[in-house]
Amino acid sequence: MSTYGQFCPVAKAMELLDERWTLLVVRELLLGSIHFNDLRRGVPKMSPALLSRRLKSLTRAGVVERNEIDGRTSYTLTACGRELATVVDALGAWGVRWIGDLGEQDLDPHLLMWDMRRTIPIDEWPRTRTTVAFIFDDVAPKASRWWLVVADGQADVCDFDPGHEVTGTVQTSLRTLTRIWRGDVSWSHATLDGSVALSGAGEVRRALPRWIGQGQAAAIPRPA
Repeated sequence: MSTYGQFCPVAKAMELLDERWTLLVVRELLLGSIHFNDLRRGVPKMSPALLSRRLKSLTRAGVVERNEIDGRTSYTLTACGRELATVVDALGAWGVRWIGDLGEQDLDPHLLMWDMRRTIPIDEWPRTRTTVAFIFDDVAPKASRWWLVVADGQADVCDFDPGHEVTGTVQTSLRTLTRIWRGDVSWSHATLDGSVALSGAGEVRRALPRWIGQGQAAAIPRPA
């Protein structure tokens, strides 16, 4: 690990935290991912080898605890690691407020659907198994169709047809749904201007924005 050669606490903290991907791994742990494959789904463009190295360095630093139960390894934040929640939240709020522009390289259907899967308000969904299909008009065919399935109080996301009856469909661009999820634009605005098409029975079309909701960033006030 390289050092800044300063006694400043900010410099000492950044010797660990400013390594590429490190804070995003911490973000995933804060969001509840504890297994390696789940962590990978939250950082899909990070190589498995690099993720392994970052987890090892965080473990050595006392930020992460590694446990093995019944042959399966899990990673959880220690008390000092959990204190980083305020740091990650503050960085996220600052990023939403002051770095709003999204380039094409920032758009990733895998990350978007994974984040939706773990954040959607499941209590708003019907008690019976419900499947919502997503069609992205601007994504390569192999990654353009997704299915979100909610059953028994659990959500799952599939990039292949799970074979269940589809209750409703959301058709839009990846950029538009990402902006809705971030809170850059509202569901009502996107449906009124035609950038999102909702299909299904009338009550389903009305309920879809409530079922899907928006991500945590949507609650952050934007600059005037």
